[in-house]
Amino acid sequence: MGHEVIAERESLVTMRYFELIDDLYVPDRWSLGDPIDASGREVANPWMFRKGEPVSLETPLKIPVDHSGQSLGFTLAGIGLAPVVHAEAAAILTRLAPEDVQLLSVTVAAEPGPYSLVNVLRLVRCIDDEASEEVLYWKPEDGRPEKVGKYRDVAGLRIDPTKVGDAKVFRTWGWTVALIVSEDIKDALEHAHVTGVKFREVTGPSEVSPEERERNRKLQALYDRTETARTAFWRTLGTLDENAILPIVVGGGWPARRQVWRVIHRPEGRTLFVTDGLSDFFVDTVEPSVGFGLELALETDEPQAKWPVTLLERIANELVGHEHLREPARTGILSMEVDGERMPEPLLTKEGRVAVLLGMDTPTLPDHFTMPDGQVRLVTVKTLMPRELTYLLEHGREELLHRFNQSPPGHLSKAWRQPVV
Repeated sequence: MGHEVIAERESLVTMRYFELIDDLYVPDRWSLGDPIDASGREVANPWMFRKGEPVSLETPLKIPVDHSGQSLGFTLAGIGLAPVVHAEAAAILTRLAPEDVQLLSVTVAAEPGPYSLVNVLRLVRCIDDEASEEVLYWKPEDGRPEKVGKYRDVAGLRIDPTKVGDAKVFRTWGWTVALIVSEDIKDALEHAHVTGVKFREVTGPSEVSPEERERNRKLQALYDRTETARTAFWRTLGTLDENAILPIVVGGGWPARRQVWRVIHRPEGRTLFVTDGLSDFFVDTVEPSVGFGLELALETDEPQAKWPVTLLERIANELVGHEHLREPARTGILSMEVDGERMPEPLLTKEGRVAVLLGMDTPTLPDHFTMPDGQVRLVTVKTLMPRELTYLLEHGREELLHRFNQSPPGHLSKAWRQPVV
């Protein structure tokens, strides 16, 4: 009996599983959108096909083609990442994993069918946290109570095959973006030459060395400590907009190579846009610090304004790239100009640029805040009208600052206002 148990366990350990993903390198491939109903409206919840539950639909669905091109036998469609497969792939799933999938008939624009949307019915709790490159969990302080305890991000996914059971097609519990198939299904899809499929193994030894793993742990601890402290400070200024979709950029010269912006709603209908990363630690040294020791803050009372994020990005990148600008921004007052592309027309100089004044004091915002590893200056950003820039260049900052402080809107940045000079 003991030998049988050991043999079974060894068999399970040798089982190989693969994440099934889009092959984005197919030349001139198409791109599919989220399913729509008969009236042409997108389904209310495009993530319903990642819950691991059967769905019941009143009418057949259509899959729009967002970008025309080479049709494929397998495509992850839209933001919901619902697998859409042609008949051959559907037949393989039906034959090898009939209990794991629900196939919903769909039409794909004017393409000849049949096509099916694959609703995966199995959720398996099998992610191997230790073997995966990096895992992040949702925490109470993230403000998403319904997600606490689930995975916020998983990099270098590895699963424990002993926890899979008899599932051959499944999603990983807590991180349902991952679609996993067994080796025999992978082999069948490849043998049938199903186009659009790509596989990434999620079993076997981790690709991350112990040294890399230890470095990643240190980095994650620094990320958590920095982000928690800074987020707590942002919440003292108003209500953080958790739903704001802003361009988070990875790379560049920011200290931790992540460029983030946050939106904070303030009293009297004001909105505060802030950079969230200039005071990160320096990722190359993996040591605690406050990075450049500053964050930018632009406040406006213009509803639905989008230009402040673009402006903050351009200012931040100027400061990141030029140390001679960072020092006065961190300690005093600085005027500068940046590219005015896609900026409101009233702010543009004759040369098509936008001028700003950095570091203007205001009684409604603190000028510094404390992080675990030091003080950070909160640098206000005040947009200048072209006439105000001319005045500043001719008369200096002091008189212009005096006029701003005497005339509303003070430190607020507005695209549509009368100059104070």
